[in-house]
Amino acid sequence: MEMMEAMARASVASSAQLRPCPSPRRNRCLPSSVRRPRRRGVACSASAADADVVDLFDAAKLTVDKFVKSGMVVGLGSGPASALAVQYLGTRLRRGSLTDIVAVTSSVLSASEADMAGIRASSYQEGTQIDFAFTDAEVIEEGTLAAVIGQRKTESGEPSFMVEKTMVKSADKLAFITGNDKYLTGVEGSFPVLVKSGNWIDTAEEIEVWRRPSFGTAGPLGGDHPLVTKEGHHVLDVIFTTPIPDLGQVAEKLEKIAGVVDHGIICSNQSYAVIASKGEVQVIEEKSPVIP
Repeated sequence: MEMMEAMARASVASSAQLRPCPSPRRNRCLPSSVRRPRRRGVACSASAADADVVDLFDAAKLTVDKFVKSGMVVGLGSGPASALAVQYLGTRLRRGSLTDIVAVTSSVLSASEADMAGIRASSYQEGTQIDFAFTDAEVIEEGTLAAVIGQRKTESGEPSFMVEKTMVKSADKLAFITGNDKYLTGVEGSFPVLVKSGNWIDTAEEIEVWRRPSFGTAGPLGGDHPLVTKEGHHVLDVIFTTPIPDLGQVAEKLEKIAGVVDHGIICSNQSYAVIASKGEVQVIEEKSPVIP
């Protein structure tokens, strides 16, 4: 068993031994001012979080073991699962079970993860041929494997998700890594849209979105400090209150609207979903059954 996997599982086992989940308390008669603090409930949540990390590590490990081969050009995405995959990739390179890997990063975050894992990497440049890439997905649409990225907030001036999207779409094969709760039929919530700064209000009115603030929360116009990317684009959030029946159709409609530069929906013909779910990992190919 790999050292990282063993350490992760040992951490979870230790948490389970020292912090068992309590039984639900039925006494609700105490007033809130004197009600006892529920420390054990917090510990239980921590144990559950540890278990989620182990599940994500299993998915990250399988992604590297299944798809990455010696001599490949590999695109490194961003997010918690991708960070675990980068760490494990570094472990295999140090042990010599993978060699001659050319790593390409898509963000400051993925470059930092590669550096900590001891992986020599270069930033993605348009036109770079990627053999395989992996990244986190906030949501994956069941069946089509269309995915949403870019929901995680970035600071003003940082590179947007555009580079990551361009990199993963240029890959011959792409794997999205996520938890089972994010593999859905009928996607809800929000996803980002980048628009040109000059006519952003007209574009926003056409697609009915909110402008994202650079920090904190704000109203539909983004407040006094709207988030503007390094490329000079405004970040808008398309918010759906009912499930989206088809992410691909939404992407096509957005791309026809004047002023829209890009969006957080990725549709790829060579994509896989690596799904972590309570002790097991599924690898799903677009429009096909689970791969054994």
